[in-house]
Amino acid sequence: MAPYESLNLGDHVGDDPTRVAANRVALARSLSGSIRAVPDDPGLWVWLRQVHGREVATVVEAPSGPVDPVDAPEADAAVTALVGVPLVVMTADCAPVALVALDGHDGTARAVGVVHAGWQGLLAGVVAAGVAALRALHDGPVRAVLGPCIHAGRYEFGEDALVPMVERFGPTVASRTDWGTPSLDVPSAVGIALREAGVAEWADVDVCTAESPDHFSHRRDGVSGRQAVVVVRTP
Repeated sequence: MAPYESLNLGDHVGDDPTRVAANRVALARSLSGSIRAVPDDPGLWVWLRQVHGREVATVVEAPSGPVDPVDAPEADAAVTALVGVPLVVMTADCAPVALVALDGHDGTARAVGVVHAGWQGLLAGVVAAGVAALRALHDGPVRAVLGPCIHAGRYEFGEDALVPMVERFGPTVASRTDWGTPSLDVPSAVGIALREAGVAEWADVDVCTAESPDHFSHRRDGVSGRQAVVVVRTP
């Protein structure tokens, strides 16, 4: 039922926990059916307690079973060199960033990561922290993909709140909404943070969550479910 229809994965937004658990199982089974390394039990995935900070969870052991949400890592990014351990961040406007560290010789993935970057996390340096943690696992070329997030045309942002963002990332992150009020350009800020972290190549799926009918958006709807970006290293 609205506002949680369409596979809400967030267990902290007021949805029925039984429905959320079923949605997570459905996602895990769907991905495991197409990607051999993905476990079909979401309890074997790494879910985070996201707090809009810069902490990174480095995963060195695969989960042995379901983790109580209160015991999940409190972090806004995760990295691992393990094969077959999905890392998850959930969003409803913030920017999800998938990372991969490649072997410099054959181009295969040696470590992967995922970052949840809202405006607070961007200011705190979560993108740089995620890239640094990934490089600590494998110091090869890093590539990134920016997933669906809110775009400047729909992200009204107070002028006072824009000041520290502009001071940190430069004037290109200040923009205007479609109706002419000050806004924040989250993809621009993510791109700047990636370049500063030495990520020369990154792609943007170029989907605005607040504009897309296929995505949850807290800014658009107020009460909203959560979609996820899942990153896993495959054999």
